[in-house]
This record gives sequence, C-alpha cells and structure tokens, in this order.
Amino acid sequence: MKKLALAAVALASLAATPALAGNQLVNGSFESGLSGWTIGGVSDDGYPPAAIPYCCGSAFGETVPPDNAVGNPGFDAVGDHGVYFVADLAHPQTLTQVVNLVNGTSYTFGFDVYLPQNGANNPNDATLSATIADFTFATFSASTMPATTWLHFSSAGVAAITGPVDFVFTYNSFGVPAKDFVVDRVYFAPTADTKGGIPEPATWTMMIGGFGLAGAALRRRTLAAAAA
Repeated sequence: MKKLALAAVALASLAATPALAGNQLVNGSFESGLSGWTIGGVSDDGYPPAAIPYCCGSAFGETVPPDNAVGNPGFDAVGDHGVYFVADLAHPQTLTQVVNLVNGTSYTFGFDVYLPQNGANNPNDATLSATIADFTFATFSASTMPATTWLHFSSAGVAAITGPVDFVFTYNSFGVPAKDFVVDRVYFAPTADTKGGIPEPATWTMMIGGFGLAGAALRRRTLAAAAA
C-alpha cells in the first residue's frame, strides 16, 4: 500500500472542524460480523478476533454493555455487536480494512474501546494500536485503562496522496491469561471542508510531534475522568 502523509491536528481542536461526510469503512460497527475486514497475524492459542453480541455473557461469561462512549460522531448507530480481541498469545494479530484517499482531503478517524472486567483481572498485559497508512494515532496498554468503561479515541489529518491505504488494528498479548479488548463504531471519514492542502515536510513533522503531545495529554485526562 502507498504511504500517506497525514498532517495531524490536536485532538482538542476537533470540536471546531466542519460537519463530517459519511464513513468510508464498511461495517465499522461489526453488525455484519467481520464482513469487510481482514484478519491477519499470529496467535499461538487459536483465538482470532471475533464479533460478539452485547448479551448472554459472550465475553467469556461476562456481558459487555452496548457502546455508550462520549464523543463518537455516530456514523454507525449503537448496535448489538463489537469485535473482541481475546487471544492470550497474539504476537501480533491484526484486523485490517482498505480505504481510498483523495489528495488534499482532510479526514477524521477513530473508534471506541472497552476493557471487560474479567480481562482486566487477568495478570498478563495486552496492547492495542490503531494505524492509518503507517500513522499510529492510538496505542495503549490494557493495564493503564479503566475496566468496564467505553472510551473514545480519535484523530484527524490531511491526505497527501490519492489511492488505497490500510486502516489497521494491531493487538498483542503477553501470556495465559491475558487482558483483552472490545472495539466498536470505527470510522474514517472526510470532512465537508477540503481546504487543507498538502503541508510542507518540515511543517508536517512539527505537527505530528505536536499531535503526539496533545493526544497523550488528552488521553490522560479522559482516563482520569473515567476512573473517577
């Protein structure tokens, strides 16, 4: 896949962005199982990512509540399913979908994530990251998250190419039993305003660095508020 240069913006500025167009991801809410997504990677215990219902103790005996994360723009309605990353020995597993970009178009992208209590109780850590065209916009460890709380992660950027790129979740887990994640309402969408253009390389580098700092600070505030 061609690489995309994304001019990232601080998460705090997203509230001021224009109205969003439609979700370019197919089945971002996993209501059709994993249709549209491709499973990759390796797990030594044979548990691939799976779409599970929000009922009936489907997360190894625990019932996950429907996604109620604050901040999701709602391209997909809150449905009855999410995708469960549950392998104890993933190194790593991936879940991928191809999206097509248009040069100079600004995009917003994100997802919601939940840590089940029974997974949080497991002694071995797990990590999850989300990447678009080699730009990792969210990465975290289960051991740093509050359990039983839906959280929303998002970012934005400007495409510097026209063509297909990968939207990828990458899951690693580090022992039996390991912590796990449920993900729902994933989106990748152009904004209504496409005036962004292509940043100069030096500016792009500075904006990426600035985003990393702003994103980390916002995430700490989000987690602290959720834990409280």
